[in-house]
Amino acid sequence: MLLNDLQALWRSWRIYHSNPEHDRRMDDLYRLFVKPGDLVFDVGAHIGHRTASFLRLGACVVAVEPQPAAAAFLRALYGWRRRAKIVRAACGRSEGRIQLQVNSANPIVSTASPAFISAAAGSLGWEGQKWDRTIESPLTSLDALIRDHGPPSFVKIDVEGFESDVLVGLTQPPPSLSFEFTTIQRDVAAQCVHQCVALGLKSFQAIIGETHIFAFDEPVTEDALLAWLAALPPEANSGDIYAMSEDVSTRLSPSSQRPASIALVS
Repeated sequence: MLLNDLQALWRSWRIYHSNPEHDRRMDDLYRLFVKPGDLVFDVGAHIGHRTASFLRLGACVVAVEPQPAAAAFLRALYGWRRRAKIVRAACGRSEGRIQLQVNSANPIVSTASPAFISAAAGSLGWEGQKWDRTIESPLTSLDALIRDHGPPSFVKIDVEGFESDVLVGLTQPPPSLSFEFTTIQRDVAAQCVHQCVALGLKSFQAIIGETHIFAFDEPVTEDALLAWLAALPPEANSGDIYAMSEDVSTRLSPSSQRPASIALVS
């Protein structure tokens, strides 16, 4: 399996680390949430394309990744950096162990959620995806990471259908966070939105895919976000939802200065 893992990681590297313009737009986006010296948790770091952005912005990063080959890749790339810490673990409700379903050909969509695999079966955009082996992974939680590393200013969560479980393990909300959504599991995304509101993060933005383009011209409420999510066509496939405190929401209001590349959907 090692050769296959390395080949898959190399494919991911070529996709995510070979586009300077994409990196610039990603940095412009995260600059709205992350300042130099901030602590960021990158949960589901894979090969670290988001970790790289946070480091470029001057943040300290705890990169959390359960897959052994990907975690080793992260250590080689960033483990020597003073501002980077690599944690080889899945993230969920509590500390312990968990079974991870691995997609050997496309490891970026490996998951701890059997429901995610069921939802993907036969769905538009997920044709041919196959979870062909299982590994056991250490399991941590966001509260445990806060205990060990301190409170973050921003948390990025991308764990293929396991996002709600990750949020269950958080009782100390950061000023802002993001989580991935998919159109094959809108119910999981809606549950995450409700969890964010319960944590006190009541303003939202959203981005489809890797466009780095906000869906709204200003942060919106829970109801508006959920209506937008329900109306998305299946081919939208996936994206990220940003939940934030009132202070962060104010910074993202139309009167705030935004980088030119963070375009708004008209």
